[in-house]
Amino acid sequence: MPEKAVTQKALCYIVRNGGLLVFRHTDHSYEEVGVQVPGGTIRPGEAPEDAALREAHEETGLTDFRVVRKLGEAEYDISPLRFEIQRRHIFLMELLEPTPLRWSSQEDHDGTQPPTPFECFWVPLTAGHILQSGQGALLGRIFD
Repeated sequence: MPEKAVTQKALCYIVRNGGLLVFRHTDHSYEEVGVQVPGGTIRPGEAPEDAALREAHEETGLTDFRVVRKLGEAEYDISPLRFEIQRRHIFLMELLEPTPLRWSSQEDHDGTQPPTPFECFWVPLTAGHILQSGQGALLGRIFD
């Protein structure tokens, strides 16, 4: 078995009026990728909080976010998709601009690969159990 790399990730719990902002890949089925919260890899030298703000913008197309607080860290072994342990820095965030209930977005990957199309939408916080790959692990801490 390959040795597992540890990758630093930032995850965003963006909450408004009892709803959680999530997205799905429109070019893959739910069975393949599930429903996710915005997040991604922390770049070398980048603070986790800055990565959360960047990823929220890149995946939703929105710009007016504020980090409320860091909820903590959690580890997730994403094998066998990739032999890696994700060390996730999870942030509660607020969105300060209006949105529709659903909208299309895309991640451009800094032009290094074709854009990835997304559909963003709000789900009730009580439905957070639908998140893929343990992404909802710290949702309960929103209420601490």
